[in-house]
Amino acid sequence: MTSSDGFVPNPDLAELAAVNKQLAETMQYPDVTTSEGLALIRGMDYALSRDLNQSVSERTIPGPGGDLKLRIIRPEGPIKAVMIDIHGGGWCLGTPQEDDWINDYYAEHSQIATVSIDYRLAPENPFPAPVEDCLTGALWVAQNAVAEFGTDRLLLHGASAGGHIAAVTLLRLRDEYPEVAERIAAVSLVYGSYDVSGVPSRRQADHNTLVLPVHWINGFVDNAFPGLDGEQRRDPSISPLFAKLDNLPPALFTVGSLDPLLDDSLFMSARWQAAGNHADLDVWPNGVHGFNNMAPKTGRAVVERISSWFNARLAA
Repeated sequence: MTSSDGFVPNPDLAELAAVNKQLAETMQYPDVTTSEGLALIRGMDYALSRDLNQSVSERTIPGPGGDLKLRIIRPEGPIKAVMIDIHGGGWCLGTPQEDDWINDYYAEHSQIATVSIDYRLAPENPFPAPVEDCLTGALWVAQNAVAEFGTDRLLLHGASAGGHIAAVTLLRLRDEYPEVAERIAAVSLVYGSYDVSGVPSRRQADHNTLVLPVHWINGFVDNAFPGLDGEQRRDPSISPLFAKLDNLPPALFTVGSLDPLLDDSLFMSARWQAAGNHADLDVWPNGVHGFNNMAPKTGRAVVERISSWFNARLAA
């Protein structure tokens, strides 16, 4: 692993190699552009299953498309910050519950309350529906953080498509609600897609690429951003890699070395830093897309790393 601040965990490379071998032998890839294929993939579960130690509740608030559900995990004792969490799933699948074990860890080890947003999914609700939902959820957190959680400090976390949505939402907050963006102490972006037209590593994906073969990547993108050509998908409001990135909070970018979205994190972290912001980059050897949700030992190392990074940023 490489990191700009020198943090070097010890992931279990043998565990990752075994996971990758199993994926190559058993992973199924239905056509996500069909209703049958999408139903099948939505029924799959790749997340680690662990018992939760912290309190879990749900809240429903008015959203742009109707009721918007928020899943809240709250630690015992004083709360240092409230983290807005945006789950992954290629814009087409996933639920806040899939992030429970990660958010439970943050609550227990960083005294962070987490609010995970159950945003609308494509293709039924293409872009910008998920961003509108997450913007609404983020504003609810900002408006209610002190009364509900006893703190005005905010964090932002997103993985995969959630990383993309988190980055776009953050830029919307900076431009439209600067008083909220200024309260975000740190951002964790995990193997997100920041150029949905395709960075080089993504364009090199083929049908043998683990977890995200080329037809899945293209299928998810076509579902979420229908009717747009490559140049239109590079619009800064869609692909944050092309946006102005000044005046943003410190960010930690996490990605695996075998992820076809590797370059998204490499490029975005470099531009984040070049714009005058603090950016750390962690590249985990042998990690495929979603590796931390498939390998228990390495997954714990990743969440420990992000938790300790949050702690350091909150103490700064």
